[in-house]
Amino acid sequence: MIIINIIDKVISVFSPEAGMRRTAARQVVRILNGYEQGGASYTKKSMRGWITSSASPKDDIDRSLDTLRARSRDLYMNGPIGAAALKTARTNVIGPGLRLKANIDAEFLGLTNEQADEWCGRVQREFALWAESKHCDALRMNDFYDQQGIAFLGMLMNGDSFALFRHDKRTPWMPYGLRLHLIEADRVSTPMAPGVKGDSVEGKADNGNLIISGVEIDSSGAVVAYHVSNMYPTETGYTSAVMREWKRIEAYGPRTGRPNILHLMEADRAEQRRGVPLLAPVIEALKQVTRYTEAELMAAVISAMFTVFVKTEGPSSENPFSAMIPEEQQVAREPTVYEMGVGAINILQPGEDVEIANPSRPNANFDGFVTAMCRFIGAAVEIPYEVLLKLFNSSYSASRAALLEAWKMFRTRRTWTAKEFCQPVYEEWLAEAVALGRIHAPGFFTDPAIRKAWTAAEWNGPAPGQLDPIKEAKAAGLRINLGLSTHEREAIEANGSDFWANVRQLKIEKEAMTDAGISNLSAPEAEKEVIEEDA
Repeated sequence: MIIINIIDKVISVFSPEAGMRRTAARQVVRILNGYEQGGASYTKKSMRGWITSSASPKDDIDRSLDTLRARSRDLYMNGPIGAAALKTARTNVIGPGLRLKANIDAEFLGLTNEQADEWCGRVQREFALWAESKHCDALRMNDFYDQQGIAFLGMLMNGDSFALFRHDKRTPWMPYGLRLHLIEADRVSTPMAPGVKGDSVEGKADNGNLIISGVEIDSSGAVVAYHVSNMYPTETGYTSAVMREWKRIEAYGPRTGRPNILHLMEADRAEQRRGVPLLAPVIEALKQVTRYTEAELMAAVISAMFTVFVKTEGPSSENPFSAMIPEEQQVAREPTVYEMGVGAINILQPGEDVEIANPSRPNANFDGFVTAMCRFIGAAVEIPYEVLLKLFNSSYSASRAALLEAWKMFRTRRTWTAKEFCQPVYEEWLAEAVALGRIHAPGFFTDPAIRKAWTAAEWNGPAPGQLDPIKEAKAAGLRINLGLSTHEREAIEANGSDFWANVRQLKIEKEAMTDAGISNLSAPEAEKEVIEEDA
């Protein structure tokens, strides 16, 4: 091998071109192994033009975030399918808001079931006092349940979103000082010199820590703070004249360890500091489908405008197209702009002629093409195209399978949102409630294990849709009888109701119907009547 290398060097000195050919020939002769024969091949014609590089999350993600956010927002605001993907996820994951159901560890805390139920009911009523008021919002615009939807949608659209914990003075109508301040992803950025537009990715904090896209990390890579700007990078109007400043917010309190800011982000890679918009993998496809849809719509509109042109020897208007539309209805007044009207009749000058291409619209292939594209887009965002387009024209089994597949994603994101957003907010609120004495929780501030037992909770949201309510109800009853579920959980899954509230209300209604002499069918009798009616 050494002799061959020496020969190659000698040849390269006297004849560089021959040396290059010899080296290339030797590389081709080398036996390709494993992935080099497939996905890692640079010799196959199909792979030669595929130039890639392996980079860090910072280089792959952070340097492109401004463009990705801008395009994702544009698709949400101006692209029907992009808006459908984001709104469908928000509606099914959050809906009107995830509701608190306190579920403390009664056995660990030494409480009876009755005492635990009483404590949970009191906490839920007290939490509703804060959560259902707009005074829980630092901006006083939304209650806690509306804030859930805003934060979740912002995370999907922009890649991540933030919520600051603030404290305001307590008032007679709001005994709690906790406030939430939602912040969009653009405002968390690396500080720059005054007067400089745009954001850099990397920076150095005064203490020497590294800042990556507004996230400050220490020497071990742990997140220690976030840098929040007082305005958007490209903000216009009165605020644009204000000097842009950044405020450093520590991620956790140094004495309590509780979070000062919540960062909602789904990480796909290790050491990833900022999130990626949900639509990022399908931005190009969504934009092309939007353009295609607009072009087809315009072609259909033009083909629907049946216009008659009459040739004459006499004088006519200088602009034969715009003249067919009344002056008050014309969009443009320029002579070079041509406008067509619906069912219009116009006179042409001598020697003039009009030739109109037949667009053959509506396009018979439009629906099939858009549906096929929505299949690919839906697969990327984990929403089956039936759910994405709200189109259920297949069989019952296929439609149900699509709903079940979509709800795998919805439940996963709901659990994630409850864990990353709802639960930390609830724990912060409960800490204030206990400190104020409005809620009694012995040992809350003395032992983390006891604190965790007191803060245990579930967060319930909207139930999945039902294609056949009778079949769904039978399946729910079967799961309860087999011990696979409970009445409480099935009530939540069916319509999001509270089983115990249903029992209390049913008792009141049954007593009222008995006093009025109205018969009330039992469940088996009612089911039998429904079956007989269907038959």
